[in-house]
Amino acid sequence: MKLERLNEEIAPLPHFIFRVGQYALFSFTLILISIGIGIVGYRYYAGLNWIDSFHMSSMILTGMGPVVEMKTDGAKLFSSCYALYSGVAFLSIVGVFLTPIIHRVLHALRIEKDHGES
Repeated sequence: MKLERLNEEIAPLPHFIFRVGQYALFSFTLILISIGIGIVGYRYYAGLNWIDSFHMSSMILTGMGPVVEMKTDGAKLFSSCYALYSGVAFLSIVGVFLTPIIHRVLHALRIEKDHGES
C-alpha cells in the first residue's frame, strides 16, 4: 500500500481505484474485528443474545450510543472500555479509508501548483 512521493507522477486512475479498494478492504476488516469484539463482549459480560449483542456493538462503534442498560458491574466495565475503544477505532478506520483519496487530492493540488509556477 505504498503511496507515490511528491516528486513522482500521480498514480493512474486504475491504480488509484485498486488502492482505494485495498484501503477499503482493510477498513472493512477493522470494522469486522471491532464489531466481533463487541459482540463477544456483550454476549459474555451482559448476557445479551447474538442479535442484541450485534445491535449494541454496532450502535456503540458508530457513536450512536447504548440501546440496552448494563446491569452488572462486569457489563458496565466492558461497555465503558468498548465505548472508549470504539471512539478511537471509528475515527482511525475513517482515516484509513480516506487516506488514498486525501493523498490523491493533495498530490494533485501540489503538482498543479508546481506546474503552474514553471
